[in-house]
Formats: sequence, C-alpha cells, structure tokens
Amino acid sequence: MKQSGKPAGPAGGIVLRQTAGCSAAQALQALLARLDAQELAASVVVSEGADAEGRWLRFSLAAEQAAEWAPGHDTLGLSRALRLDPAHEPADLVREIVLALLVAPVDAVFPGLDELVSAVHIRRNIVQAARKTTLSFHTSQAERPADCWIYKKDCGFVILPGVSLTAALAKATQPEVSGTLYAFSCYRATEYVMLLGIAEELAHCNPALYHQLEALWTRRPIMSGEFHEVFLREQGSMEAPLPPHYFVPGDRVWFRNPDEASAEASGYEGSWVIYLGEGLFTNFWKQDQPYTLADKCLEIFHWRHATYLDAGGDARMDEARVETLVAATSLDAAESGRIQARMQRYREARGVYRDGGCLDTTREFARWVHPGTTDITLPAQ
Repeated sequence: MKQSGKPAGPAGGIVLRQTAGCSAAQALQALLARLDAQELAASVVVSEGADAEGRWLRFSLAAEQAAEWAPGHDTLGLSRALRLDPAHEPADLVREIVLALLVAPVDAVFPGLDELVSAVHIRRNIVQAARKTTLSFHTSQAERPADCWIYKKDCGFVILPGVSLTAALAKATQPEVSGTLYAFSCYRATEYVMLLGIAEELAHCNPALYHQLEALWTRRPIMSGEFHEVFLREQGSMEAPLPPHYFVPGDRVWFRNPDEASAEASGYEGSWVIYLGEGLFTNFWKQDQPYTLADKCLEIFHWRHATYLDAGGDARMDEARVETLVAATSLDAAESGRIQARMQRYREARGVYRDGGCLDTTREFARWVHPGTTDITLPAQ
C-alpha cells in the first residue's frame, strides 16, 4: 500500500466517506477483504483528507499499474491484461469491477464501505443476469410470462400479487428459466436487467425497501425517464465526457445512431446495452454473440444502408442486410478502420447530425441501497 497525506494527482478512483475510527491502512485492508481482492494491496494508492462533509479516503490504482493495465482509462482490455476469466469465475468478475473503479477518471463516491460492497455486488448481479438474457426484439410489441405478469392499459406490465419481483424479472428475460423468448425493446430490456441486479441486492441488504419495491410493482412499473431518476445515477456529461473507452462491468451504455435518416426507423435511434466486462457488450437477441465495441460501431454504421419504407410509409430496418454488410466490412481492414475512426467519436447533442460518432459521454449505474444511506426514493403511487 502506498499512502499520502492529501489527494495525489487528479481526482478519480474510489472515494469513501464515513471512515472515522480507522486508519487508511485498516480501511484498505477491510475494503479488499470484503471484496476478496487482497492481492491488489500493493498496487493501490491511498490518500486521505477532510472537507466540509467530513473525512474521506481515496483508493486508486498506482500509476504504473494503471498505465499498464488500463492506459488512458481504457478498461476494455483489463481482463486480458490480468488474465482474468470473469465469464466463468465470479471472483474474476468482481476483480474486474474493482479494478475498473480504482482507475475511474472521476471520483466514484460511496458513503461507506457497505455501499461500495453492495455497488460491486449489484454490478456483478447485473452482468450475470445480462449474460443469461435473450429476448425477441420488437419496437412496438411486448410480452411477459402470464403466470407472473399482467398488462394494465394505463401503466404497463405489473407483477401479480404474491409473485416475487426477482423471479418475475428473471422469468421475463431468461429463457433458461421460462423456456420462452419474450418481446422487448432494448431500452426496456436494460431496465429489467438493471432492476433485477438492484432488487437482488436489496433483498439481501435492505429487505424493507425490497418489499416496498415489490409491492409497488403490483400497482405500476417505473419506466423510462422515471426509472433513470429513481434507480440510476449518471457519470460524465457532454461538457466533461468520460474517456471513450472507460467502462465498468454493469454500466448501462447508450450507442447513438449518428445517421439522421435511419434514426427515423422506430427502435433504431440508437442502442442500449449493458457492459459485461472483457471488452464485451450485451446482445440481447443473440446471447452467445456479445458485441465488441468495433462490432457495435459497424452494426450501427450499416443501419444507414439497410433502411427502407414499408407499405405504410414508415421507416423499417432490414436486419439480414445489416448482418451481410457487417460481415463484408469486417473482412476489409482499411474500410473497417475508416468506419471505426468515424463511429468512435463522441456523439453529438440531441437533434444534431453532422460529424459525431456513436459513443456516449456518460455511463449509468445503480444508486445506493443500504438503510440510512440509500438515495432510492420510491414514488408514493
């Protein structure tokens, strides 16, 4: 462990509040023990100080390790650099999450160690659920298991009284549980996966809030903008974007379609995904074929070449043509490189279609969940 009396260098990494009564060394030992990552101790820099909100401790990856494992905050190769196998070893998934937080370019703040541990668990839960999620893509239709869900015309799908929320979410999204593929949009799919990861941790660390959440879902779901406000926090902005290749497993990520014409096709304004780690993003329609960043950029780029108008004059997408075009471009290194250089730019503002790419400037992840520190406030109705 390396220690200094004040924050060293720029902000970033994990920042813990409510650390009175323990030294920096003790806090680091407790943090790594709770996350079963003790072998990282020699690679972590600890800074401490106080401000108007009280004492803080900052944990970040030592500069030499950060430069080797995640140069420029590029976390896409973390697993490869450390020879981790997060898809098959849960401990390795936790390790990748912790490492990505340690190299965060801006402060990843937690009110205490319990919230940090739960945040890591929620991310692990989200990734594990996302890997099992396979759906039938549809922009205007939706289906849910009838033994768990019922559709209310005025608000959407709710769970039946007495049904477990976590079980209902898993059954709706995981064919290994239900034996069926249900119709979803990618945006709603990410909500279900994020909610499942959060609810699983709430059931463990804050049962009272979990039961309130479960009861609420028998009356109405929380969706769209309200879902973002209630359950998620956002890091980065258009004015201060996160590094383009900085992702933490369990992030919800938006890829924007930068082509105005094809963005008119319903469901193709962009693509919502979950970052799985290992440089991979969810493919909810083909579970065994997750996307690399390059894959996703090529797919979205070729949407502009596969849009057509249906008999009613509405813009539609020829998915088979997209696949054919992506496969062909992947074999042409020069053309693929040209497209990646264009698409891996930051996206432009809403309504602007000039020279931007498809990469967002922000990431979304779960709010705090523990009694006394949670900032999830459920609506009254």
